Amino acid sequence: MVRTPLTPEERLRGERLGALLRAARGERSMSTVAASAGISAETLRKIETGRAPTPAFFTVAALAGALGLSLDEILGGCASVRTAEPLSA
Repeated sequence: MVRTPLTPEERLRGERLGALLRAARGERSMSTVAASAGISAETLRKIETGRAPTPAFFTVAALAGALGLSLDEILGGCASVRTAEPLSA
């Protein structure tokens, strides 16, 4: 199965997700949070470092629960900032 290459925006969103999860994890160990979310520490490591920039929804939801984050907080932290383009005359 060939996977379509990620766009730069998808990669950036993955990096933002990783940074958000790392910050929310704080001093807790990767293995403790991963076990609480029901995923492997290696999966969490890949998400936090951006090597797995598009994790499954249920993985993100499980991590949100383990870290005490709402899905809205995750979405807000990962959404791209778009600037309005000026209307042409």
